[in-house]
Amino acid sequence: MESNSNAILVAERALEWITQDSVVGLGSGRAAVTFMRALSGRVKSGLRIRCVSTSQATAEMATELGIPLVTLDQAGPIDITVDGADEVDPKLDLIKGYGGALVREKIVAVASKRLVILVDSTKLVPVLGSRGVLPVEVIPFGLSPCRRRLTELGYPSEPRLHDGKLFVTDNGNHILDCTITAIADPALLQKSILAIPGVVETGLFLGLADSVLVQDGGSVEIKQRASGNRASATSQRRRATNH
Repeated sequence: MESNSNAILVAERALEWITQDSVVGLGSGRAAVTFMRALSGRVKSGLRIRCVSTSQATAEMATELGIPLVTLDQAGPIDITVDGADEVDPKLDLIKGYGGALVREKIVAVASKRLVILVDSTKLVPVLGSRGVLPVEVIPFGLSPCRRRLTELGYPSEPRLHDGKLFVTDNGNHILDCTITAIADPALLQKSILAIPGVVETGLFLGLADSVLVQDGGSVEIKQRASGNRASATSQRRRATNH
């Protein structure tokens, strides 16, 4: 997102959904940082909330800003999570994970009653996969076989690097950035990748976003998911991970 007054505007709109004594999930990345800065001003003005972070970097920033944090175990049901996304399609399905926090982001998203996504208009795509990258988190022991299997499925990948070394997630895992094109059936792709031993999670966030706030210049458009779709998608996701 743009780091200017327009980005602040979309963060301020998200604050309209934050109520007294609520539990708030804090996403990762630039959009989340902008939102946290706005949120900290409300906290200093007397807003009582408890927050759950989706990454160590988010936790450190929240602490610096004076935003109260609790663990996921301490939080109980999360009322709302505010996060960003790397792609948003017309159904409000997402690709996330360019920042590397996709597993914790998805855990918190599924645990939330409402997921609000903040993006600028450049993140809107006609079909998922338009930007050409799908992050997949894998355990270190399975890095090479997971990479081979992804290639067999038609999705060659490169291990993500940071400062010339393998990127390590907050969970101690690695990220394979898969080269993709337009995804015809995101749910089927999600199922196929999750079936690979060693894969922890993918960056496909299907049926989870309730609202997407889109910044376009000095205006903000609010896109809403049709009622009931998220509950069904979340239930399907839980069933998939239990099998």
